[in-house]
Amino acid sequence: MRLKRQGQKTGIGLNFAISLAVFCIQFITIFMSAVFTYLLIQLGVISAGGDTELSMGHIILFMVVISNAIGSMVAFVAIRIPLKFVSHIIHQINRLASGDFQARLHFNSAVSRHPSFAELSESFNKMAEELGNTEVLRSDFINNFSHEFKTPIVSIAGFAKLLKRGNLTEEQKKEYLDVIEEESLRLSYMATNVLSLTQVENQTILTDVSRFNLSEQLRSCILLLVDKWEKKELDFEVEFGEYMISANEELLKQVWINLIDNAIKFSPNGGVIEIDIEDQADQVSVSVANSGEEISLENQKRIFNKFYQADGSHSIEGNGIGLAVVKRVVDLHSGRVAVHSEHNITAFTVMLPKNLRNS
Repeated sequence: MRLKRQGQKTGIGLNFAISLAVFCIQFITIFMSAVFTYLLIQLGVISAGGDTELSMGHIILFMVVISNAIGSMVAFVAIRIPLKFVSHIIHQINRLASGDFQARLHFNSAVSRHPSFAELSESFNKMAEELGNTEVLRSDFINNFSHEFKTPIVSIAGFAKLLKRGNLTEEQKKEYLDVIEEESLRLSYMATNVLSLTQVENQTILTDVSRFNLSEQLRSCILLLVDKWEKKELDFEVEFGEYMISANEELLKQVWINLIDNAIKFSPNGGVIEIDIEDQADQVSVSVANSGEEISLENQKRIFNKFYQADGSHSIEGNGIGLAVVKRVVDLHSGRVAVHSEHNITAFTVMLPKNLRNS
């Protein structure tokens, strides 16, 4: 949108500049013609009576021809200059449209000093860079997701074959069935996140708003993930009162599950996760904080981007979708989400209006 507005402003500026240039040249041409004619009269080449070496008609015809020639040259140059810039812009846009995200707008030093062209160039280059980054993240996501999706499938198939062979103790059967169940849930979680992102990305209007107990919903989400946090022997600090909120209950549930699951994944064994709710006038603030490795400032800027994973080594399960879902759902609720990480504590804070109505 910003690029479109800037293009309109630049187009208006170009038209004005061309019109002004043509007007100035025409004025100068007429002025010079008048001066030249006056000099010819003073020199006696022509006179008012017309008894001269050259008639007034010839002189006027000559001036018209010269003026038209000069005007044509000026018009040609005046049109060629902006068209050159437009052609350059179109060429770079075509490169971008064809998937070449290295396309950049660069004007010569004289033009680039103009605020309109400088801002247009900056906006276009920033857009191309972001599209390039998104494409890289998308490619990484496909590779990582394919790997993460294949791993549990291979595990399920392998343990299912072992169960079919028989001759297993009851303890072995239970162990293998637990693995199959765990990997199946992992697949389900990944598929749910992908479907959730698709759903909320295509949703522009928030519907199904109802009033419910936010505190009870948070406690329920913690219990849903009990197997994960008990396995890591994590402690939960959840000392908050009862708070009511008007929101889409199902969508908001995805926010808390993703944030709590994220906190569990990045907490060290025996760590602490703290969930707090604060009443702030016309909004309610929910904070999910965990002990563990900090998130760098660079990663904090991009952590809510689709497909982005702060853990570059991919040593921790995840597909870069959960926090993108969180951001989109919070946006649909006209709220805000922020991350703060220092002193080995990372906290995600969601601020939501308390009394939201159906859009």
